[in-house]
Amino acid sequence: MSEYSKIFRDGMWTTNVAFVQLLGLCPLLAVTNTVINGLGLGLATTLTLILSNVTVSLVRNLVRPEIRIPVFVIIIASVVTAIELAMNAWFHDLYKILGIFIPLIVTNCSIIARAEAFASKNNVPHSFADGLFMGLGFTLVLITLGAIREGLGFGTLFRQAHLMFGEAARSLQITLISDYQGFLLAILPPGAFFGLGLLIAAKNIIDKRRAAKKPLTVPAPVAATAA
Repeated sequence: MSEYSKIFRDGMWTTNVAFVQLLGLCPLLAVTNTVINGLGLGLATTLTLILSNVTVSLVRNLVRPEIRIPVFVIIIASVVTAIELAMNAWFHDLYKILGIFIPLIVTNCSIIARAEAFASKNNVPHSFADGLFMGLGFTLVLITLGAIREGLGFGTLFRQAHLMFGEAARSLQITLISDYQGFLLAILPPGAFFGLGLLIAAKNIIDKRRAAKKPLTVPAPVAATAA
């Protein structure tokens, strides 16, 4: 398996930030009441991971070990500030909905963890790939959980798509159940915990079934040597 294939599998599945490492759960649980909210936060987090990983990789040989963590935090905070200002300018309505969780990306443990565990020890292309796939894996969880909660809570998918894609995207909304009264628990914080728990359980079941299908390797017998 090539290095990039391993980075892809780790980010999207094997060491997924939300499913396996259980990092960044505060924004994940707070904003995933719709697909669009989850997509917006996921893309912002992915962009932060990419830019911070690349920057850390570029300066890794210039920063003394004693001050590496403060330097990493400054880099991440600078990237998040730029993303926050851009979202405020071009996606203002979505920015208002996501609120405090955009600047709080700075405190997302997964970002500083990737900077310390990967980007500070690897070259720029590998660090870029790690940030991209870790971010996409996190975004996939946000979108999936958002789809489940929105479907159960509102009976729709892609609700308020115009917040990200403009007024023409209002037609993207899909009504799953007409005249649906909604399921309040799904869009409240307890619904997020239930949904994430079910997704993690599903992943564990898939992993166990895949592991059970792998053929067992029997070690070759050791030939006896004459005394």
